[in-house]
Amino acid sequence: MKKAILRTDKYFKIDRVDKRIYGSFLEHMGRAVYEGVYQPECKFADEDGTRTDVTELVKEMGVTTVRYPGGNIVSAYNWEDGVGPKELRPVRLEAAWQNLEDNSFGTNEFMDWSKKANITPMMAVNLGTRGVDAARNLLEYCNFPGGTYYSDMRRSHGYENPHNVKLWCLGNEMDGPWQIGHRNAHEYGTLAAQTAKVMKDIDPSIELAACGSAGLKLPTFGSWDATVADRCFRYIDFLSMHTYYNNQNKTLDDTRDFLAHALTFKEQIHSVVAACDYASAINKSKKRIHLSIDEWNVVYRPHGKVPADARWTKAPHQIEDVYNLEDALLVGTMFMTMLNRADRVKVACHAQLCNVIAPIMTSDNSAWRQTIFYPFKHCSKYGHGVALQSIVECEKYDSKHYTDIPYIATSVIYNEEEEQIVIFAVNRDLDEDCSLESDFRQFKDYKLDKHIVLNHEDIKAVNTEENPNNVVEEVKNANSKFEDGKLTSVLEKHSWNVIILKK
Repeated sequence: MKKAILRTDKYFKIDRVDKRIYGSFLEHMGRAVYEGVYQPECKFADEDGTRTDVTELVKEMGVTTVRYPGGNIVSAYNWEDGVGPKELRPVRLEAAWQNLEDNSFGTNEFMDWSKKANITPMMAVNLGTRGVDAARNLLEYCNFPGGTYYSDMRRSHGYENPHNVKLWCLGNEMDGPWQIGHRNAHEYGTLAAQTAKVMKDIDPSIELAACGSAGLKLPTFGSWDATVADRCFRYIDFLSMHTYYNNQNKTLDDTRDFLAHALTFKEQIHSVVAACDYASAINKSKKRIHLSIDEWNVVYRPHGKVPADARWTKAPHQIEDVYNLEDALLVGTMFMTMLNRADRVKVACHAQLCNVIAPIMTSDNSAWRQTIFYPFKHCSKYGHGVALQSIVECEKYDSKHYTDIPYIATSVIYNEEEEQIVIFAVNRDLDEDCSLESDFRQFKDYKLDKHIVLNHEDIKAVNTEENPNNVVEEVKNANSKFEDGKLTSVLEKHSWNVIILKK
């Protein structure tokens, strides 16, 4: 058994964790909305047509924020199509994903569902085919009490009180050549700044996220971020960051490499933070633009192409990836990476929520949890408080694209109000357990509460509708011993661990 040492201190504070990092993403794509959260003909549907089984799983997962309606769709989305009497709503060709969109689920349905699911909405505006005017009108519709054209339109639709949406995205992935209305950094930065100015003039209480680069591999990454952060500096609160990883070849050698992608994720965060701080420097300001990592996940079919026979149909089966244990380990490690940058990562949206590259899957007869559901659930449930700096001394390994990869990755959260310490840990070793030793003597009178493990003898194991509990969380308190302030924990090979200490 390998050995590792975790060193931390309650005075080595990174920052308080913003609960909005436990967000998700709901786009009008495939079966994410239709046959996902919304399916009026389903036996699980409530009076509004939303699936109660899905809503309960969303609440169990602990989702705090959901970004809507996109994603690529938003760059050609007319928000007016999705409000008012459903029989009057137009059916549109949704060009980004080649779906047929009947707009039976729109802004108000999303707001109603958000309340049921106990989540805070994060709305995106169209800066692809539209701009300042449509954005200000949508904000007026959502947030102004009444007495104006769009606020009274909302009231006529049955919503007397405003939705008071506080978090907004200024478009989506606008440096991506695939994006409808794709622009260069100067064009987008100018449009986003103009839009942000008007939106904050209407409602100064809102927070705004401008589009960062759509990905690390784009030639515009870095320069785009710096330009946009500078041009929008006065008006925005966040710069977005998107990233996806996969293990296409799926051999064990590739698994070792795949589990190290969190190192690239860490460097990408560092680079985007640097771009934001560059904007602070040249604007001679103490203001700090923080990160909204509002798309991140493992994805195996990133282009999301619809089969030819399913083009221009409603709710086709589209990138419904099936996730295994190793995917859950990377998702957990990426969560820890964000927690360890709690000083700058304030919003995050795991993409997506249901059916499309999602932790929750549905059929007409059931809904089930994919493996990646569990690290999300554990982080959102236990990852509240102050993130502490933690240093792990352990053995390292090399892979095809990385060197000096620590076998053990950790994040430590101290919740003084709840008198709770949480250690999240992943053992990347595919062959051997590891004994993790930690000294918590400065935390007086704490005891081991529980040690939760997500593992399976087969790292490629998955959950399916027929076998939904193949990979599940287990409480294994025997894996940890806490005596005289010293914690010794066995981290099983290729496992996700949550170790909780309480008074």
